[in-house]
Amino acid sequence: NHIAATAYAAQLGGFQSIGIIRGEELSTQDLNPTLQVAQDFGMQLHFVSRAEYRLRHESEYLQQLQRQYPQAFIIPEGGTNELAIKGCEEILTTKDKSTGDFVCCAMGAGGTISGIINSANATQEIIGFSSLKGGFLSDVIRNFVQKENWNINCEYHFGGYGKVSDELIRFLNIFHQQTNISLDPIYTGKMMFGILDLIQKDYFPAQSKILAIHTGGLQGISGMNDLLRKKNKETIQYND
Repeated sequence: NHIAATAYAAQLGGFQSIGIIRGEELSTQDLNPTLQVAQDFGMQLHFVSRAEYRLRHESEYLQQLQRQYPQAFIIPEGGTNELAIKGCEEILTTKDKSTGDFVCCAMGAGGTISGIINSANATQEIIGFSSLKGGFLSDVIRNFVQKENWNINCEYHFGGYGKVSDELIRFLNIFHQQTNISLDPIYTGKMMFGILDLIQKDYFPAQSKILAIHTGGLQGISGMNDLLRKKNKETIQYND
């Protein structure tokens, strides 16, 4: 999602974007839908080996990238840095801060929810629904926030990042049929499944107002549907 969003933002701003993409073999294959969207928005795709990609957090490698692209501002994988947090603090409106008892957000790298925590009212509880296994993101978030009115739910990752199940796909399609709202299977779908499941389990007090942040990612549904078709599985319905 971050690759596609960066490409679009760069196009809007009138400057060049470069995406460092894991997997040299992808350079000789048809692009997946998300990479195709990024390329259509003008992003230059730079494919690297998996071994090289593992160095993405190393200062020496980042310095090498800066020398290779001296005019570039390097954004980390997932987009989480101090400037990203500042931008995500603008997600909640004044009305959002006064009407939602609970604010729910899907999580990947932890940047979006960090910004939401910083800007939310102290009386609101912020719940992050992790799309990854493990609770390590708590340490990431604590680097950017001072408040304590938040928690991470790791019960609805459906096997981990990029993993789906028949149950999740059925949920996405029923939700779309009932609401005409599209959810992606990586982030927002898992969050919404979790919210409704917690409601059934009486996690939220009666009459609570729940604000769910839809973070997009719909361009990734097409690629997931390609994988589901190859497995003769039900595909995801969405508004194209």
